[in-house]
Amino acid sequence: MTANIERATLVDTQMNARAQTAAYVERYRAPFSLRCGAFLVDYIVLVGIIAFMTLAARLFGGGARSAGDTTETTGLVIAVAVAVVDLILLPMWRGQSIGKWATGLRIERTNGRRAGVLRVLVRHLIGYTLSFLTLGLGFVVAAFNQQGRGLHDFIAGTVVVREEARRARAR
Repeated sequence: MTANIERATLVDTQMNARAQTAAYVERYRAPFSLRCGAFLVDYIVLVGIIAFMTLAARLFGGGARSAGDTTETTGLVIAVAVAVVDLILLPMWRGQSIGKWATGLRIERTNGRRAGVLRVLVRHLIGYTLSFLTLGLGFVVAAFNQQGRGLHDFIAGTVVVREEARRARAR
């Protein structure tokens, strides 16, 4: 009889933890429109660098074609470096890309803890790749499920929440 009571308590505790996690995700999950806005900000930053450097190559390249090529190549190298920092390093360090920071969003585990390096790498390198390979449907999934999670979030065990979730937990 004791074993049944202990087992029931353990099951109740696990179910209570799942219910709290579901309530946390539901309360603070990021709306799809904000996630799209964050993606748009990240996209504008990267494309802006390339556009600026292309314009600079055309304006200051003069008659020397090689000077324009060098400026464009430099722009691409800078854009790739910014993409790595924005899409990999910043989310690993802060849980936010530039776009998520600007829109007040954060990447976290489904239980509200920090996502961590491995989860962010899985989310961005594997999850984003699969989401793109499905012609973007992996991203659109976030608009139609109750937790607001995309394919990349399901793969990595993460969720995108509003920044106020961190402040509420700190209280």
